[in-house]
Amino acid sequence: MRKNNFQLILLIIYFVIFGFNKVSSEIFVLSKCDHKEDKFLKNEYIFDLNELIMTRNYVYNEKTFQKYRITDLSVKKSNIYVRNIYEEDGKIFTLKHGYPQFYTQILFVKEKPEIFMKSVLNDIEGISKISTCKKIEKFDQQS
Repeated sequence: MRKNNFQLILLIIYFVIFGFNKVSSEIFVLSKCDHKEDKFLKNEYIFDLNELIMTRNYVYNEKTFQKYRITDLSVKKSNIYVRNIYEEDGKIFTLKHGYPQFYTQILFVKEKPEIFMKSVLNDIEGISKISTCKKIEKFDQQS
């Protein structure tokens, strides 16, 4: 009888720890994004806030592709890049790119359609809008 009670207690503890402990992740996608200077056939940003990763998928239109191809033969028409991100005060930043005295970051306000470039030079900060997205989708995944 005592052995059965012990097994029942272990079973309850197992379900409390493992059975009800669901992992959720928040993913949102900004798509159909325009750009101030360049034109794209596809331009989207995918944010995985659980993994702290931003993936950007984009395809240049022919004119923009040729503009960059003239000076850099390594440019591809279709591109994907992944950046680490962090969240601070409802804003999402890519990690700093550059040097301590001068760096840039891409800045997103959570669930807003605008994309900004943050530039810092000797502790003087500048923020400029680089894109607006027409579609925002949010996904909550649970496992």
